[in-house]
Amino acid sequence: MKPEINLDALLVLDAIARRGSFAGAAEELHRVPSSVTYAIQKLEDSLDVALFDRRGHRARLTPAGEALLREGRDLLRMADGLVRNVRRIATGWEAELRIAVEDLIPVDKVLALCEAFYDEVSDTRLRISTEVLGGTWDALVSGRADLVIGAPGDGPPGGGYAVHPLGEVEFVFAVAPDHPLADEPEPLTNDLIRQHRAVAAADSSRGLPPRTVGLLPGQPVFTVPDLIMKREAQKRGLGVGYLPVHLIAAEIAAGELVIKATEDGRSTRHALFYAWPSRNPGKALDWFTQRFRKGAVPEWFSV
Repeated sequence: MKPEINLDALLVLDAIARRGSFAGAAEELHRVPSSVTYAIQKLEDSLDVALFDRRGHRARLTPAGEALLREGRDLLRMADGLVRNVRRIATGWEAELRIAVEDLIPVDKVLALCEAFYDEVSDTRLRISTEVLGGTWDALVSGRADLVIGAPGDGPPGGGYAVHPLGEVEFVFAVAPDHPLADEPEPLTNDLIRQHRAVAAADSSRGLPPRTVGLLPGQPVFTVPDLIMKREAQKRGLGVGYLPVHLIAAEIAAGELVIKATEDGRSTRHALFYAWPSRNPGKALDWFTQRFRKGAVPEWFSV
């Protein structure tokens, strides 16, 4: 019998690998566990290979399973792109619009924009993801996002995307009121700052080189996944570092964080951008980009 691999089986394989169990995959796919088990058994019988080592509590891929998963994910991405392209050609509206948002973008501003979209359009699904630093560019160039909001600095080489300025965000050096640096005279020197632990939000890039901001050579670092946890860590005195003013306005007013001038200045401003692939945008993507171009969105970084 000729081996058969269908997209549904690859979806099940991918879900099991990500969730770590057949039960977790069944929950994600809204299926009964027996359906997931049957799909994998049928795939294994067709290929005449074992895809999972079922010893232990966690489903672990065999080498053959890992190879199939790598190639299978490429097929799933290609199939998804094909479906999306066919839908866009037929109607002009994307079946789904994937938007990657830098984590310093205010959530309420993003939701307000989505609310306005849904008031006019109901047929396109919106999928929002959060990225940190260069992760926005990574999401765009890897095809994980159709639109990125808040991409920092220069984009990666190679082009193939349209870029427009979103605005500037102001960063200040902030410490907890009981941190040793809080009572030091200003401006704080880099040599003094280097003696204290920094809190850094990890770049979420998967393929592009990760970016770092505001770290000094030789400075100890406590790495967290996003700016919200970075803010909370600095409030607890776990470290110091630069934070966007609009994200810590309430903490500054409450005395939970103290702004300190450094030898590099009282604050620094960074330009952010929104960007999308330059090839044949659909109507949903065009709706969002037109909103930005016409200034129909609120000031993103107002305090």
